[in-house]
Amino acid sequence: MTEETKPKELNQGMIIKALDYAYDKAINGIPGFDSAQEMAENYMKNGDDSINNCNSLIRWQNTKAGTSGFLTGLGGLITMPVAIPANLASVMYVQIRMIASIAYIGGYDLKDDRVKSLVYLCMAGNGAKDILKDIGIVVGRKLSTQMIANISGKTITAINQKVGFRLLTKFGEKGAINLGKAVPIVGGIIGGTFDTVTTNIIGNTARKTFVETKNIA
Repeated sequence: MTEETKPKELNQGMIIKALDYAYDKAINGIPGFDSAQEMAENYMKNGDDSINNCNSLIRWQNTKAGTSGFLTGLGGLITMPVAIPANLASVMYVQIRMIASIAYIGGYDLKDDRVKSLVYLCMAGNGAKDILKDIGIVVGRKLSTQMIANISGKTITAINQKVGFRLLTKFGEKGAINLGKAVPIVGGIIGGTFDTVTTNIIGNTARKTFVETKNIA
């Protein structure tokens, strides 16, 4: 195998670029799929409270979005400008769109870079609080409103870098793509199965970050 044909190794920068690309597609929409805002508004029409709307959205992601047919349909649309396998790119898109939809239900501006950074943070699932702690943000029960308002550009960069590194350790081993150990994927490239457990954890993290904190007196 020549240097020209040798697959590029997955690195932290590629993960961040993939997150940015997936976020752009989630916010602006792609043919045949609702944008994050449109999906959120569909759930908000239910007339239920925000937490229940989020739970319904998360359940949907864990079922219909978990079918191989759904991911296969995305395969041709989510072609990242970095060397990310198509099914991994599709899963990243689906999960980021879910998180962004939950943020919108919580009343946040999806075009705010601070909100985008916290959407990425939720991709770390249960590791989100550890990342915030690492950069000196103490997370109490009231996480969102005041904290988001005070996030600086330097903090945004730090969060994104740590999320990129956290996801890299999940998606690869020593910089090389290893789909067998990729958290959102079970199996190989063909018919990659959506990991509903991971998606559920990510969805719950997003709900706690963007919605539940606003319901605390």
